[in-house]
Amino acid sequence: MNPLLKKLQELTTKLDSTSETLDSFRVFHGRGKIYPGLEFVTLDYYHPVLLLTLFNQPPEHWLNENLPLLQENISQKIQTIVVQHRYAPGDPSEIVYGELPEQVFAKRGALSFHLNLAKQQNIGFFLDIEPARKWLEQQAANRRILNLFAYTCSFSVVAIAAGAEKVVNVDMSSAALNQGRANHLLNGLDKNKSQYLAENILKSWGRIKKAGPYDLVILDPPSFQKGSFDSVKDYTKLVRRLPELMPSGGLVLSCLNNPDLDDQFLLDIFNSACPQATFLFRLPAHPDFPDAESNRQLKMLVFELATG
Repeated sequence: MNPLLKKLQELTTKLDSTSETLDSFRVFHGRGKIYPGLEFVTLDYYHPVLLLTLFNQPPEHWLNENLPLLQENISQKIQTIVVQHRYAPGDPSEIVYGELPEQVFAKRGALSFHLNLAKQQNIGFFLDIEPARKWLEQQAANRRILNLFAYTCSFSVVAIAAGAEKVVNVDMSSAALNQGRANHLLNGLDKNKSQYLAENILKSWGRIKKAGPYDLVILDPPSFQKGSFDSVKDYTKLVRRLPELMPSGGLVLSCLNNPDLDDQFLLDIFNSACPQATFLFRLPAHPDFPDAESNRQLKMLVFELATG
């Protein structure tokens, strides 16, 4: 059986066997090269929408052959199917089944997050970094947290909901931070516990330091963002600043979503730029994102910075 169709049927069984709304999750992950011939496709569930993302132009007739199969096998609880063409200029999306609700949210337990489905390349929530959110949930209570490259602030929402004292969210995009603010409001969180700085991080250490000190820092940069960040050249600049941001020590969550760089890349940077930091462990990759080459998966490493 077509493995994409098999995963969809498993989702339908889950949906039809419960009256509760399921958490958002990746239904099918072809990009991990586990499923030959389907390396270009992923399928995500955000109640009540399915998002089919195509990262390369599919073979001729692939959509015409597969969309009817998807529609025939979805639960009645699915209202909409959106297809995003990530290989095409502008990353256009099209609604191929049903109508898109006015608002769609990513659901994570009791928490919800605004989504921008069919509007832009990144929809506002990343499913693959959930292991890091779960780790943060266990560590956040009473901590002062710096969330660098905060995007729409899902780390901050999780941390404050778990009892963080304060979270400072920094990102170049004021639009992303505005969505982050909306995510905090959506979840009824204390607005006095979150702060937002729309800054080029590498040029704004003074303001970032002034909002501290911190005892937990999250580094989650893009692998490459033209004109602002290149992980190969710039990650060291982040790590070098940790001691002054965390004068009393603390924990560091260091993430890297570059399949061409392995754990050792981060370990070498910490060894040279911040020898006070001790490597503790790598968080396991999300099981919904299997990969034939584990070194190409999202890296989520935890370090501890010694006091003083």
